Amino acid sequence: MTMIAPPLGPASNLRLIDMLMGVAVAMAWGMGFVFAKAAIGYFPPILLMSFRFFVTALALVWFVRIPRAHLGRLAFIALIASTVQYSLTFTGLKGLDAGAAALIVQLEVPFLVLIGALFLGEAPGWRKWAGIALAFVGVWQIAGAPQIAAAWISVLLVISGAFIWAVGQAMIRRLDGIDGLTVTAWIAVMAAPQLLVSSLIFETGQWAAITGAGWVVWVAVAYLGLIMTALGYGLWYTLIRRNPVSQVAPFLLLLPLFAVLGGVLFL
Repeated sequence: MTMIAPPLGPASNLRLIDMLMGVAVAMAWGMGFVFAKAAIGYFPPILLMSFRFFVTALALVWFVRIPRAHLGRLAFIALIASTVQYSLTFTGLKGLDAGAAALIVQLEVPFLVLIGALFLGEAPGWRKWAGIALAFVGVWQIAGAPQIAAAWISVLLVISGAFIWAVGQAMIRRLDGIDGLTVTAWIAVMAAPQLLVSSLIFETGQWAAITGAGWVVWVAVAYLGLIMTALGYGLWYTLIRRNPVSQVAPFLLLLPLFAVLGGVLFL
């Protein structure tokens, strides 16, 4: 079945509320890298992501309808945009500091604009094409730094996760008849058990990590589930459902600012 993109609003400007939502998303996600980096010191990364989505699902599922017509698509989107993507990104994060990971994740922006142009008909102008080229050059320069180059496998994992994330956002952009909070809740419902099974297959030491984690680690898990995902993605999916992705993607460029600030404050 062909999925039809919902009609777009005016393409020229974002509303003030959308701009504020974009900044809030960047803050929630940028700080999230800091909390995730702290928690990954105790939990295997895929298990951590499973806990994250269990928290989100438990917080939201009671307040949204069951999207029966979309459950199959949402299960597939959860597999691609959450299970595969976060397994790659946060396994890579284990080998990088939060600031470096947030900088490399900036490739989500050009990937998202490119995929929007190819599959959503949201063609960027020459300024955005120039920005895309600069983004790739910038990440190439970052990856060449000695401390980053030594962790090249982690870098490749994070870059792969950024690309798959962008693919997932395009898939969500094409859903119709479903609001952002419902998408967030039901992707969490689908992704949490998928990630748990993936952790049991690919990781070890889960029980020792659970029994040895202190309250600070569980606070980090709560942040990831409630703020980074329930709030952050609830706002983000609302933004990309009603605006061209090329207009909202630049807000993600604020992630490193908040990640570095969070690292200074909390790490």
